[in-house]
Amino acid sequence: MTRTATAHSRRTLPDRLAHFAAVLALALSATSCARLATVDSNALWKIVDIRCVPSQQATGTPGQCEIVDLDKRYVILKDILGRSQYLLMPTDRITGIESPLIVAPGAKDYWLDAWNSRHYVQRAVKRELPDNQLGLEINSQYRRSQNQLHLHIDCMRGDISTALAGHAQDALGVWRWTTLDGRRYRVMRVSSISGADDPFRIVARDNPDPATMATQTILVTGAGPSAERDGWLIVNSGIDVDGGTGTAEGLLDHECRIADQH
Repeated sequence: MTRTATAHSRRTLPDRLAHFAAVLALALSATSCARLATVDSNALWKIVDIRCVPSQQATGTPGQCEIVDLDKRYVILKDILGRSQYLLMPTDRITGIESPLIVAPGAKDYWLDAWNSRHYVQRAVKRELPDNQLGLEINSQYRRSQNQLHLHIDCMRGDISTALAGHAQDALGVWRWTTLDGRRYRVMRVSSISGADDPFRIVARDNPDPATMATQTILVTGAGPSAERDGWLIVNSGIDVDGGTGTAEGLLDHECRIADQH
């Protein structure tokens, strides 16, 4: 028995109880901190505002992010979930889909910037995927954990891409209803996802009140293998829709199994 162990064994009962209480308190404190970190609804904003943007401004490197575009005012961050999931987030404080800032005059083309960042997904899976197998998504205010606007950039589920193929030749600018993964969505084919055709603006036409926009979810994917040629599909649902949903994230595949089929 070592000297340290002997000294420990000679502690009085009150001393041992006090020591145990101190160790337990420390363990509970660490656990609480870890739990707090996982439920902090401002965690993404802190990464943008405290780590990525200051690093870019001070050193010209994006810190924890993949890229910080100070001119277009967004960052790209690798999400901790999945092999291929990335997030686009504004460098401005914008809570989410309910914010009037996303449809205000001069609002940034976050969807287009996210689409142009899909090469990060392809780099992660080491495959060049057709545009109808890649997707962007935003959750409603009621189906998200973070209060900083973030667009998910990832692979589509293979069965969802197959189901949406029937809309590849839809007339432009017309909503059509469909069922995906047991939920009701409406789908519109568009030839652009910027300016007046920005998906936020298109969905907001029917949901001009921020309170109703807060219930919406939007997914964007290529209408065909080449979005530049075939256009894009805007997929939209809402909590208030009969059979609808406030999240389309389940239509993406964060493990990108579709890449393993090529």
